[in-house]
Amino acid sequence: MQNEIPLIDCPIDYIFGEASGKTLNEYMRFPCKIKCGVYAFMAKGTARATVNITKYNFQENDVLYLAPNSFFLVHEFSEDARVNYIVLSSSFLEKNAYSIRRPRLAMIDACQIVHATEEQKKVILHFSQLLDEAVNCTPSMIDTERMVHVYNLIHLVFHDYFVANRETKSQPMDRKSEIYQEYSELVMKHYQEWHHVAEYASAMHITVPHLCSTIKQASSRTAGDLIVEAIITDAKAQLKLSISPIKEIAGSLGFENVAFFNRFFKTHTGITPKNYRNGED
Repeated sequence: MQNEIPLIDCPIDYIFGEASGKTLNEYMRFPCKIKCGVYAFMAKGTARATVNITKYNFQENDVLYLAPNSFFLVHEFSEDARVNYIVLSSSFLEKNAYSIRRPRLAMIDACQIVHATEEQKKVILHFSQLLDEAVNCTPSMIDTERMVHVYNLIHLVFHDYFVANRETKSQPMDRKSEIYQEYSELVMKHYQEWHHVAEYASAMHITVPHLCSTIKQASSRTAGDLIVEAIITDAKAQLKLSISPIKEIAGSLGFENVAFFNRFFKTHTGITPKNYRNGED
């Protein structure tokens, strides 16, 4: 098993393994945009992390799926944390797109969580061990073609449990929550071009005051804060994980004037993009 999770994408078709809280806390430095798909099981301990613009608290026995192209930032893993994971590269997902079965209901969230029972925990850990042995035996019993079937099994079982868990344990979504969810999804889809709340309100066919008050009530954050968080998260990821010129990064985020982007970034982080890239924070 591997004990280190790739930062952005998987260098080979798939990697699976186990990581400690100490290892995972190395990801606390800055947000990254993952290109791969990740299934993870919180075998022990707790964790706090942000996926896109939503903060999550993970606990023991949580099973989660991170969708490709999600922004991921670790806040903290407990010292005793142990996480089993499977990482599927973007190339694996793309080249097997026609072989991979789609769930009956779309999973639109960037992060889905299912809480496993103790009995299910034993099955998950046993499955992880069997998969490890199948891959590492001579000759290996798992290749890329067979991994497609393994992925289909995991994906469909997880999806069914996720939907069942949401339907049986969640209260019906009220209108405020619906607006918040729709707004969050629109922000993650359009933050690179829409920087003003009014643009989202227009797309949602509601007034700006109604949108702002609803987001505040639903999340304790302002509608503008969520836009800023999405822009800053993307900017930080690009500054740390790419060699693109700052002017190019600014343009990718909808800023035609790099000086304005520099002011925007410093206003919300207390540091210039150049200094942030150079680790002077």
